[in-house]
Amino acid sequence: MPVHTRRRFLESIGLGASALPAAQMPGRPASADSETPQPSRSNIMAIAAHPGDAFFAMGAPVALEASLGGQGVFLSLSLGERGSASIPAPRYGAMQREASERAARLLAAQAAFLTWSDGEIPVNEEVKLAVCDIIRQYRPAIVVTHWKGSWHKDHRACYDIVNDAVFYAGLPAIARKDKAHAVPKMFYADNWEDADGFRADTFLDITPVFDRWIEACAAFPMWLGENGFRYNDYYRSLAVERGCLSGSRYAVALMSPAEQLVRHARAL
Repeated sequence: MPVHTRRRFLESIGLGASALPAAQMPGRPASADSETPQPSRSNIMAIAAHPGDAFFAMGAPVALEASLGGQGVFLSLSLGERGSASIPAPRYGAMQREASERAARLLAAQAAFLTWSDGEIPVNEEVKLAVCDIIRQYRPAIVVTHWKGSWHKDHRACYDIVNDAVFYAGLPAIARKDKAHAVPKMFYADNWEDADGFRADTFLDITPVFDRWIEACAAFPMWLGENGFRYNDYYRSLAVERGCLSGSRYAVALMSPAEQLVRHARAL
Protein backbone atom coordinates (compact mmCIF):
# COMPACT_ATOMS: atom_id res chain seq x y z
CA MET A 1 0.00 0.00 0.00
CA PRO A 2 1.45 3.44 -0.85
CA VAL A 3 2.73 5.47 2.09
CA HIS A 4 0.73 8.51 1.01
CA THR A 5 -2.96 7.88 0.55
CA ARG A 6 -5.91 10.19 0.46
CA ARG A 7 -8.04 10.85 3.50
CA ARG A 8 -11.71 10.00 3.38
CA PHE A 9 -14.41 10.93 5.74
CA LEU A 10 -15.62 8.05 7.88
CA GLU A 11 -19.05 7.52 6.44
CA SER A 12 -21.70 8.68 4.03
CA ILE A 13 -23.64 11.73 5.17
CA GLY A 14 -26.59 10.89 2.97
CA LEU A 15 -26.40 14.08 0.89
CA GLY A 16 -26.51 12.47 -2.53
CA ALA A 17 -22.76 11.96 -2.59
CA SER A 18 -21.04 9.95 0.07
CA ALA A 19 -18.54 11.53 2.41
CA LEU A 20 -15.84 12.94 0.21
CA PRO A 21 -12.18 12.05 -0.06
CA ALA A 22 -10.22 14.95 1.40
CA ALA A 23 -6.84 16.03 0.12
CA GLN A 24 -3.81 15.17 2.26
CA MET A 25 -3.41 18.09 4.65
CA PRO A 26 0.02 19.42 5.66
CA GLY A 27 1.08 18.11 9.04
CA ARG A 28 -1.64 15.44 9.12
CA PRO A 29 -0.82 11.73 8.98
CA ALA A 30 -2.01 9.83 5.92
CA SER A 31 -4.74 7.22 6.34
CA ALA A 32 -5.86 4.30 4.23
CA ASP A 33 -8.56 4.66 1.61
CA SER A 34 -11.96 3.22 2.39
CA GLU A 35 -14.66 2.14 -0.01
CA THR A 36 -17.10 4.93 -0.87
CA PRO A 37 -20.80 3.98 -0.92
CA GLN A 38 -22.76 4.81 -4.05
CA PRO A 39 -24.87 8.00 -4.04
CA SER A 40 -28.50 7.68 -3.03
CA ARG A 41 -31.31 10.17 -3.48
CA SER A 42 -32.90 11.93 -0.54
CA ASN A 43 -35.60 14.53 -0.11
CA ILE A 44 -34.04 17.73 1.21
CA MET A 45 -35.32 21.03 2.54
CA ALA A 46 -33.42 24.29 2.95
CA ILE A 47 -35.01 26.53 5.59
CA ALA A 48 -33.69 30.09 5.64
CA ALA A 49 -34.61 33.46 7.04
CA HIS A 50 -34.52 35.07 3.57
CA PRO A 51 -34.69 33.80 -0.02
CA GLY A 52 -31.09 34.78 -0.79
CA ASP A 53 -29.77 32.75 2.14
CA ALA A 54 -31.75 29.72 1.01
CA PHE A 55 -30.17 29.70 -2.46
CA PHE A 56 -26.71 31.20 -1.88
CA ALA A 57 -25.70 29.30 1.27
CA MET A 58 -27.98 26.23 1.04
CA GLY A 59 -28.86 25.88 -2.63
CA ALA A 60 -26.04 23.66 -3.81
CA PRO A 61 -26.92 20.66 -1.58
CA VAL A 62 -30.55 20.97 -2.67
CA ALA A 63 -29.48 21.15 -6.32
CA LEU A 64 -27.38 18.01 -5.91
CA GLU A 65 -30.20 15.98 -4.37
CA ALA A 66 -32.67 17.17 -6.98
CA SER A 67 -30.26 16.16 -9.75
CA LEU A 68 -30.27 12.63 -8.30
CA GLY A 69 -34.06 12.42 -8.29
CA GLY A 70 -34.79 13.60 -4.78
CA GLN A 71 -37.34 16.25 -3.90
CA GLY A 72 -35.86 19.66 -3.12
CA VAL A 73 -37.72 22.42 -1.26
CA PHE A 74 -36.60 25.94 -0.38
CA LEU A 75 -38.53 27.45 2.53
CA SER A 76 -38.04 31.14 3.31
CA LEU A 77 -39.43 32.52 6.57
CA SER A 78 -39.63 36.03 5.10
CA LEU A 79 -39.37 37.54 1.63
CA GLY A 80 -36.30 39.58 2.55
CA GLU A 81 -38.30 42.61 1.43
CA ARG A 82 -36.11 45.13 3.28
CA GLY A 83 -32.91 44.04 1.58
CA SER A 84 -32.72 46.94 -0.87
CA ALA A 85 -31.84 50.53 -0.08
CA SER A 86 -33.48 51.83 -3.25
CA ILE A 87 -36.52 49.62 -3.97
CA PRO A 88 -39.66 49.90 -1.77
CA ALA A 89 -40.19 46.86 0.46
CA PRO A 90 -43.45 45.61 -1.12
CA ARG A 91 -41.97 45.68 -4.60
CA TYR A 92 -38.68 44.17 -3.50
CA GLY A 93 -40.48 41.38 -1.64
CA ALA A 94 -42.41 40.53 -4.81
CA MET A 95 -39.11 40.49 -6.73
CA GLN A 96 -37.59 38.15 -4.15
CA ARG A 97 -40.52 35.76 -4.39
CA GLU A 98 -40.35 35.74 -8.19
CA ALA A 99 -36.59 35.18 -8.13
CA SER A 100 -37.00 32.29 -5.67
CA GLU A 101 -39.61 30.59 -7.80
CA ARG A 102 -37.50 31.00 -10.94
CA ALA A 103 -34.34 29.78 -9.22
CA ALA A 104 -36.16 26.76 -7.74
CA ARG A 105 -37.43 25.77 -11.20
CA LEU A 106 -33.87 25.91 -12.55
CA LEU A 107 -32.86 23.43 -9.84
CA ALA A 108 -35.90 21.17 -10.34
CA ALA A 109 -37.04 22.10 -6.83
CA GLN A 110 -39.93 23.95 -5.19
CA ALA A 111 -40.12 27.26 -3.34
CA ALA A 112 -42.30 27.81 -0.27
CA PHE A 113 -42.77 30.94 1.83
CA LEU A 114 -43.85 32.08 5.28
CA THR A 115 -44.17 35.83 5.02
CA TRP A 116 -43.05 37.13 8.41
CA SER A 117 -41.62 40.65 8.33
CA ASP A 118 -37.99 40.90 7.23
CA GLY A 119 -35.87 41.86 10.23
CA GLU A 120 -38.67 40.96 12.65
CA ILE A 121 -39.04 37.17 12.39
CA PRO A 122 -40.51 36.20 15.77
CA VAL A 123 -39.40 33.20 17.80
CA ASN A 124 -42.67 31.79 19.09
CA GLU A 125 -44.83 28.69 18.96
CA GLU A 126 -46.90 29.98 16.04
CA VAL A 127 -43.87 30.17 13.77
CA LYS A 128 -42.37 26.91 15.01
CA LEU A 129 -45.61 25.02 14.39
CA ALA A 130 -45.97 26.60 10.95
CA VAL A 131 -42.51 25.29 10.02
CA CYS A 132 -43.36 21.95 11.67
CA ASP A 133 -46.39 21.69 9.38
CA ILE A 134 -44.30 22.30 6.25
CA ILE A 135 -41.74 19.72 7.36
CA ARG A 136 -44.55 17.20 7.84
CA GLN A 137 -46.01 18.13 4.45
CA TYR A 138 -42.80 17.55 2.46
CA ARG A 139 -41.20 14.91 4.75
CA PRO A 140 -37.53 15.69 4.04
CA ALA A 141 -34.78 13.24 4.96
CA ILE A 142 -32.38 16.19 5.31
CA VAL A 143 -32.85 19.73 6.56
CA VAL A 144 -30.25 22.45 5.99
CA THR A 145 -30.59 25.72 7.90
CA HIS A 146 -28.74 28.59 9.59
CA TRP A 147 -26.09 28.17 12.27
CA LYS A 148 -26.80 30.15 15.45
CA GLY A 149 -23.50 32.06 15.48
CA SER A 150 -24.78 35.00 13.44
CA TRP A 151 -24.80 38.76 13.74
CA HIS A 152 -28.16 38.75 11.92
CA LYS A 153 -31.12 38.47 14.29
CA ASP A 154 -33.33 36.78 11.69
CA HIS A 155 -30.71 34.06 11.20
CA ARG A 156 -30.48 33.42 14.93
CA ALA A 157 -34.26 33.30 15.06
CA CYS A 158 -34.36 30.82 12.18
CA TYR A 159 -31.89 28.52 13.97
CA ASP A 160 -34.11 28.42 17.08
CA ILE A 161 -37.31 28.02 15.07
CA VAL A 162 -36.03 25.18 12.89
CA ASN A 163 -34.50 23.19 15.72
CA ASP A 164 -37.77 23.21 17.63
CA ALA A 165 -39.85 22.68 14.48
CA VAL A 166 -37.85 19.56 13.60
CA PHE A 167 -38.43 18.31 17.15
CA TYR A 168 -42.16 19.03 16.96
CA ALA A 169 -42.49 17.47 13.51
CA GLY A 170 -41.25 14.15 14.86
CA LEU A 171 -43.63 13.96 17.83
CA PRO A 172 -46.81 11.95 17.10
CA ALA A 173 -48.34 13.42 20.26
CA ILE A 174 -48.45 16.83 18.58
CA ALA A 175 -51.56 16.52 16.44
CA ARG A 176 -51.46 18.57 13.23
CA LYS A 177 -52.92 18.22 9.75
CA ASP A 178 -50.21 15.77 8.59
CA LYS A 179 -48.70 12.78 10.34
CA ALA A 180 -45.52 13.10 12.35
CA HIS A 181 -42.24 12.94 10.46
CA ALA A 182 -38.82 12.51 12.06
CA VAL A 183 -36.03 14.23 10.11
CA PRO A 184 -33.06 11.83 10.03
CA LYS A 185 -30.34 14.43 9.39
CA MET A 186 -29.84 18.14 9.80
CA PHE A 187 -26.96 20.40 8.78
CA TYR A 188 -26.00 24.04 9.25
CA ALA A 189 -24.91 25.99 6.19
CA ASP A 190 -21.66 27.87 5.60
CA ASN A 191 -22.98 31.46 5.51
CA TRP A 192 -20.70 34.51 5.71
CA GLU A 193 -23.12 36.09 8.18
CA ASP A 194 -23.19 33.03 10.46
CA ALA A 195 -19.47 32.42 10.97
CA ASP A 196 -19.17 32.72 14.75
CA GLY A 197 -18.38 29.23 16.03
CA PHE A 198 -19.10 27.54 12.69
CA ARG A 199 -16.99 24.38 12.48
CA ALA A 200 -17.25 22.45 9.23
CA ASP A 201 -17.30 18.68 9.63
CA THR A 202 -18.74 17.70 6.24
CA PHE A 203 -17.58 18.64 2.74
CA LEU A 204 -19.96 17.94 -0.12
CA ASP A 205 -18.78 17.72 -3.73
CA ILE A 206 -21.10 20.00 -5.72
CA THR A 207 -19.10 19.89 -8.96
CA PRO A 208 -21.90 18.18 -10.97
CA VAL A 209 -24.38 20.98 -10.17
CA PHE A 210 -22.08 23.97 -9.70
CA ASP A 211 -22.97 25.77 -12.94
CA ARG A 212 -26.71 25.17 -12.46
CA TRP A 213 -26.55 26.44 -8.88
CA ILE A 214 -24.69 29.61 -9.95
CA GLU A 215 -27.30 30.19 -12.67
CA ALA A 216 -30.08 29.87 -10.10
CA CYS A 217 -28.39 32.30 -7.71
CA ALA A 218 -28.07 34.82 -10.55
CA ALA A 219 -31.88 35.12 -10.59
CA PHE A 220 -31.46 37.44 -7.58
CA PRO A 221 -30.35 41.06 -8.22
CA MET A 222 -28.35 41.03 -4.98
CA TRP A 223 -26.20 38.16 -6.28
CA LEU A 224 -24.18 40.64 -8.34
CA GLY A 225 -23.73 43.14 -5.52
CA GLU A 226 -26.95 45.13 -5.74
CA ASN A 227 -26.91 45.69 -1.96
CA GLY A 228 -23.15 46.25 -1.66
CA PHE A 229 -21.92 42.73 -0.86
CA ARG A 230 -20.32 40.67 -3.65
CA TYR A 231 -22.22 37.42 -3.12
CA ASN A 232 -21.22 36.05 -6.52
CA ASP A 233 -17.50 36.46 -5.88
CA TYR A 234 -17.74 35.24 -2.30
CA TYR A 235 -19.70 32.03 -2.83
CA ARG A 236 -17.90 31.12 -6.06
CA SER A 237 -14.54 31.53 -4.31
CA LEU A 238 -15.73 29.69 -1.22
CA ALA A 239 -16.78 26.71 -3.36
CA VAL A 240 -13.28 26.62 -4.85
CA GLU A 241 -11.64 26.85 -1.42
CA ARG A 242 -13.83 24.13 0.08
CA GLY A 243 -13.11 22.01 -2.98
CA CYS A 244 -9.37 22.43 -2.44
CA LEU A 245 -9.74 21.23 1.15
CA SER A 246 -11.79 18.18 0.21
CA GLY A 247 -10.15 16.96 -3.00
CA SER A 248 -12.89 18.06 -5.41
CA ARG A 249 -13.25 20.92 -7.88
CA TYR A 250 -16.14 22.60 -6.07
CA ALA A 251 -17.56 21.84 -2.63
CA VAL A 252 -19.65 23.28 0.17
CA ALA A 253 -18.95 22.86 3.86
CA LEU A 254 -21.64 21.91 6.35
CA MET A 255 -21.78 21.60 10.11
CA SER A 256 -23.62 18.82 11.94
CA PRO A 257 -25.44 19.11 15.27
CA ALA A 258 -23.19 17.68 17.97
CA GLU A 259 -25.53 14.76 18.70
CA GLN A 260 -25.47 13.72 15.05
CA LEU A 261 -21.74 13.08 15.28
CA VAL A 262 -22.00 10.72 18.25
CA ARG A 263 -21.07 7.16 17.32
CA HIS A 264 -21.92 3.97 19.19
CA ALA A 265 -19.47 1.11 18.80
CA ARG A 266 -18.46 -2.14 20.45
CA ALA A 267 -14.92 -1.86 19.16
CA LEU A 268 -12.78 0.64 17.29
